[in-house]
Amino acid sequence: MKILGISGSPRSDGNTSAYIQMVLDEMAERGAEVELIRLAGKNLRGCTGCYQCIEAKKCVIEDDFQAIFQSIIEADGLLLGSPVYHSSITAELKAVLDRAGFSGRWAMNEMKEKDSAYTWKGTVFSDKVVAPITVARRAGQNFTFAQLLLWATANDCIVVGNNYWNVGVAGKGGAFDAEADTEGVGIMKGLAERMYTLLKTMGK
Repeated sequence: MKILGISGSPRSDGNTSAYIQMVLDEMAERGAEVELIRLAGKNLRGCTGCYQCIEAKKCVIEDDFQAIFQSIIEADGLLLGSPVYHSSITAELKAVLDRAGFSGRWAMNEMKEKDSAYTWKGTVFSDKVVAPITVARRAGQNFTFAQLLLWATANDCIVVGNNYWNVGVAGKGGAFDAEADTEGVGIMKGLAERMYTLLKTMGK
């Protein structure tokens, strides 16, 4: 069982990474192989809409995305984490998800003529278990959380539930204080338990 956490924060050791690491640590204790990718400092461009991935069956933009995408493909479970920036995920995570979603769909499908309807064959993410994690000092959690849920459900993933939304409240004045959010810590532990149980049930 391999679990990949992706921290969309531009701060390499910020609160988002801390919450994701809480889940990964719990998963590792249960025997899962875990990895955390921090997008901070990565060379990442947004999707250019070039449509070359339709023929190439991969994103043709050469930067740090390629290695990240390979780790996503190899994972059974994905933790997608982002701090809330103006009620949205960060530009770094948006770039990864846009390119992954587009090229991951065309890797498994062919483009049809304009007058033809699609019957999708799935994506490279089909049946991966996904959980969003968002972090904010105060507001904007729901919109950001919904962005990550919408990406997962449009890409044939399985979304794991929890006893509450996977949100952390931290960072007042830019502080690195995720550990002080005792309720958030409990939520992350619950998420780890549920993700592990679901993946075991799926035979991972």
